[in-house]
Amino acid sequence: MKLESEGKKVIKLNIGDPDLETPPEIVEAAYDAMKRGKTKYSSAFGEKRLREKLASIHQVYADNVIMTPGSKFGIFSVMYLLLKDGGNVVIPTPYWTAYALTAKTLGAETRLVKTELDSNWQMDLETLESAIDKDTRMIILNNPNNPTSNVIDPKVLDGIVRIADDKGITILSDEVYADISFVKTKSILEYGGDHILVTGFSKTFTMTGWRLGYVIANTGLVEKLAKLNQITISNVPVFIQDAALTALELGNEIKEKIRQEYRERAKLASNVLSKSKLEFSEPSAPFYIFPRRRGLDSEKFALNLLDNGVAVAPGTAFGDYKEHFRISLTAPRDDLTTALNKICEAVE
Repeated sequence: MKLESEGKKVIKLNIGDPDLETPPEIVEAAYDAMKRGKTKYSSAFGEKRLREKLASIHQVYADNVIMTPGSKFGIFSVMYLLLKDGGNVVIPTPYWTAYALTAKTLGAETRLVKTELDSNWQMDLETLESAIDKDTRMIILNNPNNPTSNVIDPKVLDGIVRIADDKGITILSDEVYADISFVKTKSILEYGGDHILVTGFSKTFTMTGWRLGYVIANTGLVEKLAKLNQITISNVPVFIQDAALTALELGNEIKEKIRQEYRERAKLASNVLSKSKLEFSEPSAPFYIFPRRRGLDSEKFALNLLDNGVAVAPGTAFGDYKEHFRISLTAPRDDLTTALNKICEAVE
């Protein structure tokens, strides 16, 4: 950033990259695997032991699991396979920008279904149904959601799945925040059928730079995904997969520490922001808050706030949300408190 190069401190609340370090046990596992020679080519599906462990956790078969270099690559690969022959994709907003950008890259039409703060970010099923036509190939869900940190109400999710099943449409559910959600979430896997789960290790174990994700799908799609892996990335590095096994073995202990830290940050942010003129829903999961200030131009607001040493993401990055902006709770608490107070001052 230009401001940082000029020596000015900027508190970065604009990206979802945790400030917490990867647990040392995971780092050591990767290092040990490299020393043991786990640096060769491997299966495009992923290491058998890791796939079996994930299958056990999700109560599926190992043949339904394939490893990818980050969940983003998994999402891209699934979208490519489902949309390469044409059709459109339905995406609720606000959305993670990669979904729409991927659809655009593939030449697919994107149909957006807007949700609102006033309805607690829950999708209206009639609006969803009206967005679907004979060319709709897939619906993308993000549960919990980025940028709102909201969880889809189970009854609403039931309705979404019912509509998709009735019309023969595949749901891709990005559940990368689910394992550290503050509330119980309902996975797309609970519905069976040919719906697809994409998730990864980035958020759950603070492993964003490691680039390790996975897809759970029917075996036919997994075979096609493996062929894509073969002609693009060959395989996910084995030493990273070994480290992932260690992460899963440590599992609940690490997840609870991370969940608790972000729960405390969410409480802190909610307490500070509630004293301002901002409207928002309290987060149900890490890492974000997506507040609204009526009449706000969030793009100008974000630029002005940056001059004051705080970076946030304008709401227009996530759809038609000019009055909203996204705060990532990914800074130490002292910095976070300073930044939140500056935000409150700026919206007055």
